[in-house]
Amino acid sequence: MSNPTEAISGLRRLPWKTESGKPAYLSADDPNSLLAVMADTVEAQMLASAEEVLRFARDLLAGGTPLTADEIAYTAQRLTECLADAVRVATLRGERLPEPVDAP
Repeated sequence: MSNPTEAISGLRRLPWKTESGKPAYLSADDPNSLLAVMADTVEAQMLASAEEVLRFARDLLAGGTPLTADEIAYTAQRLTECLADAVRVATLRGERLPEPVDAP
C-alpha cells in the first residue's frame, strides 16, 4: 500500500496506532464488536474534547483581557492537537463511507 492512510478493503482503521506506530485495523464485519464500539467511543471523545477546547479558546479570546504569550502558546497548542484529532476522525469516518455509485 503506497499511501498509509489509504483504506484497506474489509478493514476499519482505528483511531490509535500499534505499539510500533503503525496503523491499527479491525475487521469491519461486525460494527457492534467490543473493539468497534471502543473505537467509536474514542472518536466521540476526541470530538468532544475538541469542542471543549474550542469553547475555551473562544471565551479566552473574547474576554477582552490581554493574553500572555504563555496563554496564547498553550491555547494554540491545544487547538492544534484537537484539530489534528478532528481531521483524523473525519478521515477515518470517510474511509468507512461506501464507494459512490456512478449516476447513469
